Amino acid sequence: MTSGDIVYDNIHFRHDPKWSGRLGPAEGGGLLLCVACAIEMIESDDIASVRKSFALSGISGVLKCSPGALRELLRQDHRVSLRFTEALLGMLHTVEDPDTLEKVGQVLVQLLLELQSELSLHFVLDEIHKQLSEHLSVKGLMPIFNFLGSLVEAVPDVAHSLVTQYAPMLEHLFSALRYPDEALKAAVLYVWLKLFGTAGGLATHSLPTAIRDRVCVLLLQTLANASSPQLISNCVGLLWLLVQQGEAVSILMNSPSNQIMCSENQNSHTNNSQNQEQQSPDHCPLPLILKKLLLSGDETLQTASAKCIAGILVHSPSQCSAPFIKADVPEFLFDRLASSSNEVLLWSAYSCLVLLTEDPLFFSQCHSVYGIESLVRSLKEALRLTNLEVPKQGLLLLTEILERQPPSVRLFPSAPGFVAVSEAVIAGVSCSCLLVATQAAQAATTLFRLNHQSRPVQYRETEGLIEAITNRFSELPLPPPAHCRSSGSLKRSDRSRQVSKSEGYLLQALICFQAACRFAEECASEPLLKENTFTAPSKHSHAHDSLESLCQCLLRCCDSIWIPTVIRMCEHAPNAQILQYFYSILSAQFTLLPSLMPVFANKLASSGFYRLALEHKGLLCAGNRNPNLNASACGFLQKLSLCLLSQSDPAFGTYQHDVKEIEDLLLYNLPLLCYRLSDWPSLLCEAPGLQLCEYKGPRATQYCLVIILHLALQQGDRLLPDQAVFSSVVWLLHSVQEQGSCALPHSVLRSALYLLAVTQDKSPDLDGGPFNCISKALSSCQSFSSLYFHHPALLHFICRYPELAEKFGALVLELWLAKPAQHTDAEQTMVQEDIQEKGDKRESCADERQDQEPDTETMELLTLMEKYPAVILTLLDMVCTREAPLAERALEVLEVFLCSQRDYEADLCTNLRPALLQALQGFSVENMGHRFGQEHTAQVVNSLPLVLRLLCLTQASDPSSSSHNSKMDGVHFKLLYHVSNIAGRLKPTNTGSLLPALSYLSCCLSLSPAHCTDRAVSMLLSNSGLMDQLQTVLSSSSSSSLAPSLSPSACLPPALLCCSHLLLSSLITLQRVHSAQVHKSISWSLDRAVQQLLVQKRNTDSLLLVSSLRLLQAILDVDLTSAVVCVSSGPGLVGPRPLGVEDGALYPLGFRGAQCLSTALAGLLLQKHELLLRASVNCLSSLLGFLQRKSPTTAKYMVRQRWSRFLLHCLLSSGESFLLHPVILRVITLLLQHGSTAVVWEPDLLQVMEAVERKGLKELSKEAAQALRLLLTEIQCTVLQSPPTEDHMQRVRSMIESLGPQASAESCSPSLPCNALYPSPEVKHTHNCTKHTWTNILMQAHALSPVRQLQLTPHRNLNHASVSI
Repeated sequence: MTSGDIVYDNIHFRHDPKWSGRLGPAEGGGLLLCVACAIEMIESDDIASVRKSFALSGISGVLKCSPGALRELLRQDHRVSLRFTEALLGMLHTVEDPDTLEKVGQVLVQLLLELQSELSLHFVLDEIHKQLSEHLSVKGLMPIFNFLGSLVEAVPDVAHSLVTQYAPMLEHLFSALRYPDEALKAAVLYVWLKLFGTAGGLATHSLPTAIRDRVCVLLLQTLANASSPQLISNCVGLLWLLVQQGEAVSILMNSPSNQIMCSENQNSHTNNSQNQEQQSPDHCPLPLILKKLLLSGDETLQTASAKCIAGILVHSPSQCSAPFIKADVPEFLFDRLASSSNEVLLWSAYSCLVLLTEDPLFFSQCHSVYGIESLVRSLKEALRLTNLEVPKQGLLLLTEILERQPPSVRLFPSAPGFVAVSEAVIAGVSCSCLLVATQAAQAATTLFRLNHQSRPVQYRETEGLIEAITNRFSELPLPPPAHCRSSGSLKRSDRSRQVSKSEGYLLQALICFQAACRFAEECASEPLLKENTFTAPSKHSHAHDSLESLCQCLLRCCDSIWIPTVIRMCEHAPNAQILQYFYSILSAQFTLLPSLMPVFANKLASSGFYRLALEHKGLLCAGNRNPNLNASACGFLQKLSLCLLSQSDPAFGTYQHDVKEIEDLLLYNLPLLCYRLSDWPSLLCEAPGLQLCEYKGPRATQYCLVIILHLALQQGDRLLPDQAVFSSVVWLLHSVQEQGSCALPHSVLRSALYLLAVTQDKSPDLDGGPFNCISKALSSCQSFSSLYFHHPALLHFICRYPELAEKFGALVLELWLAKPAQHTDAEQTMVQEDIQEKGDKRESCADERQDQEPDTETMELLTLMEKYPAVILTLLDMVCTREAPLAERALEVLEVFLCSQRDYEADLCTNLRPALLQALQGFSVENMGHRFGQEHTAQVVNSLPLVLRLLCLTQASDPSSSSHNSKMDGVHFKLLYHVSNIAGRLKPTNTGSLLPALSYLSCCLSLSPAHCTDRAVSMLLSNSGLMDQLQTVLSSSSSSSLAPSLSPSACLPPALLCCSHLLLSSLITLQRVHSAQVHKSISWSLDRAVQQLLVQKRNTDSLLLVSSLRLLQAILDVDLTSAVVCVSSGPGLVGPRPLGVEDGALYPLGFRGAQCLSTALAGLLLQKHELLLRASVNCLSSLLGFLQRKSPTTAKYMVRQRWSRFLLHCLLSSGESFLLHPVILRVITLLLQHGSTAVVWEPDLLQVMEAVERKGLKELSKEAAQALRLLLTEIQCTVLQSPPTEDHMQRVRSMIESLGPQASAESCSPSLPCNALYPSPEVKHTHNCTKHTWTNILMQAHALSPVRQLQLTPHRNLNHASVSI
């Protein structure tokens, strides 16, 4: 035998070997066990307790290591098995050693489990009952109850047997609780705990009600007086099992305190059980007992107490809450929240408080006010825990408190409290668990109530909540598009679960956002909250903490994140609940920020929200389904429609009847539009029958459809094909008229007109009945202007049909022009304000506006005029008959049209001239006997300048005036006649009309060939009024030059002087050509003209200098002798009388005047002003020609002066880019022609040759090539002081040959324009003054000056040809 064998050597030899066996693992040999020896050792009093303990340990080891081995030995005789069991039971009250007792109970339980015999179980229970009946001492009862509890726990069937077959034993359990020993009570309660908890408490269903009730009462008695931890733990454990039964909860909560404190006896129990329902629950001791446990320092007991409270309240919160609330249990639960981080305790406390909040008493006793701070603090800690169910439950508690808190009692009277709870909710929203975030969003929803806001209102914190909720959208597992769906990465169930969570969060977020919008609306309606009166002075400047900032935040989040998220979520499977709140939120935006709604509404409508909302209604609301969604979508569509209508028709808000009409139509009919869009055409074409109300019924529904189609199409959302819309609207108008009424509601008729106009292009033209129907409908409106909408389609629709154009064309064009005119006025006001602020930027601003392309309205009219020429005459009629702003606008359009339509100018001008002539004839008749400008007819004053400007533009834009209409007869001559008469009768101060009149006269003379202008010149020269007018203008110029201190109002504008100079120069030249008779001459001072060029050029407008040079050139070309002009001289030009030979030959210029004029021209050439350069070289050419004819010696003397060499040096030293300028080349040519010694081959001419060779002949402009050809030709004909070598001359000849015959032909072409006012297209302006002065003329004349103003060349010598474009 080994030392571990369980064999008693002294008696083992007497035992039958069948009761022995080596038990244990087969590979290890096992342990030798003799059952008989074990029984005799246990029963013998002579065996030491240590030996017995050793034997028990061995038996326990055998039972663990060799299951079934001992059972096989004991099955040989069940009497041995019972005796072995009885011996072990005997040790329970004979052994005193605790360790041995524990081993006895352990072996007994293992043995019964090993035997699996019902007979053995009943034998054990019978023995235990027998022992309990012997009234053992406490020490004897304790091991029995401990064993019984272990047995019930290990063998579930024992519990059922005890309850059903051993009821007397339960009485012993009750009796044992009378003992004062708490250890014994703990053991007894352990048995009850296992009875109620084993097998899920199934045994307790067989337990008699009376016994269960006694257990409840005894448990309360025991727990009320318990002090040992073990007893308290067992009591709480049993209480937790009992509170899960509704009947037990009723007993526990209805047991009065006097019954708990009295001694337990059957009679008292019976009497009290009969009066349970009469006891008040307010006297129940259980809340006080559990509150005492909450006060203990043991978190386990605190957690168990909270769980029990929750278990009680779950069964009947309405009946059980009051005792706990009156016992101040919520207060202690809130304290536990503030001091603990135990997950189970926090979750249990949250659950208890959630149930307690269902009782109004919780709030009336201000428990919410007491605990809100602790709750917020615990939430922040709970969100750091790993178990996310805890913060979810805490947020649920916060939600319930915020939801049920009476409005009269504020939870957050000051800002710090509201800030703290906001931070906690934001942390919850930011939690990784979407369910927690959803609960936090629900808490935020209740937090947005007005009664929860502190004073002052913390708008910034509200923004933070909205932004936190919004930021979670980027993490939502939204359903992917259809083409991206796959089930490879996630199972379908997992994906659907995630999508379900995201939909839940999105729905709660939408509810929260709607609450925030409602909160903002409430604050906006209360002035104190809107202004935030109680805000600290230091924070008043923070614009981001204001109601406006909150509203902007709501709109920004809605626009950028919420709308895309909801649309994507509902793209494939629309959710009615989500869409309901979504459309409510969109509707709220129209109230929060009305100033931004026009832009927001345009964006929504242009993004297809009409189609979206209508499709959702048709899909989800048909058949009276989802009425809340229908109402929400209709509210959104109504606000969107009214906002868009107010934009499209600025006068919409002024007609209250129209506003009410549309509101009623939308209000009563939008809910009925629950159809698919494909059904709308048939709905529009249905015969509505009898209409009892203007805004209700089938006809009103059709009207509503028309308005919706109009607004959607206006934003580019075509709900139906154009052809379907066009035909449906035509049918609707026809149907209305068939019923005997042609007067549609004004708003509906306007929408119908819009739909017809916009969809006409893709539909067939109207004819017959449909057209008459539309014409009759439009004519039925008292004011067609109220139907007008600013869209090109309306212009084309009206002008498409002559009948409509005749009725409404002029009015539509007026309304079209009126809008951009107002816009232009606003722009001009802004520009003027900007000029006052920035001063020096005026010129650049004016230039930029001049360089801009025509506006959109003008471009549309240009297209319209190309398609429908009758529009041109309508615009011309506006120019003649309308008030100034509208006439100005019409003239601008005609100007742009004439300047841009080069392919149709001849026809246009031909069509325009008769109408213009008729207008001028009307002016002449109306002003017969009057002087223009006396304002006896305001309309004439307004329109005459415009007609004259248009006439100028027509003449200047018509190149056929010199070819096709070469004879100055017919309409041309009549126009010239009337304009000249008008010009002669105008006041000099009426520059608005006089300027375009003189410009037109000059333009006619310049654009017509010389042989065709005889009648025109004769007629103009015979017009004494015109000649007087020119004399007045020139005299005014002389007066202003003599008295520069005169006020600007007393001086005529430079533009008028320019036109006068140009007209007079043309008259002088053509009178000489045709030898026309002059009835009245004009006095002109040559002395003052030269003085102006020589002394006053710095104070004179550049363009005025140019025109003065042109006039001087014309007078020099006729040798200062003309019947048109009486030239006067002065002592500054000629010497004293008698005149010398040279002065006499050159009179009235004189030798001194020639010197002064040549010096002035040289100075002007050095200014390098583009226009002055050209005019100066032309005038210099005429001067030298005049001197050559009158005094060749003087001419040679002039060109050989030192100034000529200095002038040439300065011009050639101006850089290579300026060296090949046509004017420079022309100056050199002139000097060579008149024998000047200032020009030498080297370096002057050689420098020019080299510059040409470096640049290349092909790079030269046509004008420069022509001037170069003249120069090279002159070089070949001139003998220079230092003659060039033969190589140099060969270079000259080669260069002439390279220029080719084209340049030569061009040099002699009589049609080549010669213009001192306009530089060539290839030559850019190099001086700011040029652009400024010419812009000034344009702004004053409102018309282009002649493009060939100075084309006539001197008739005496082709070599004096002017520098041309």
